[in-house]
Amino acid sequence: MALTGMNHFTVLSHDLEATKAFYMKLLGLEEGYRPPLGFPGAWLYIGDQAVLHIIAGRAMPNSPQGVLDHMAFSATDLQQTVDTLRTAGIAFDLRRQADRGTWQLFCYDPSGARVELDFDAAEREPT
Repeated sequence: MALTGMNHFTVLSHDLEATKAFYMKLLGLEEGYRPPLGFPGAWLYIGDQAVLHIIAGRAMPNSPQGVLDHMAFSATDLQQTVDTLRTAGIAFDLRRQADRGTWQLFCYDPSGARVELDFDAAEREPT
């Protein structure tokens, strides 16, 4: 067997609307088609690819992260992202990879899932 790509992540949410708002309004994902699965949730897309499935109405794990440490997305416009997160009152940790200079921004969604946003090394350090 050989893997050919990543399909999607699934996160559990104790607040579906807050979780959708985080990923859609702050990070720019778009809600799209989701088959009638018989339980609440949403599928969020980048272009034509559903990359994040949100499931609501289930018991939350004791640790919000479970065995998944984080999910990572490629992103653009570091300054705008930092400004948006600050305005929304969302704490974040910004790092720069020592070898390649890639900017890595880490934050948490409303249900406690850790999210990494990776920005090109050529982007300027935000103010």
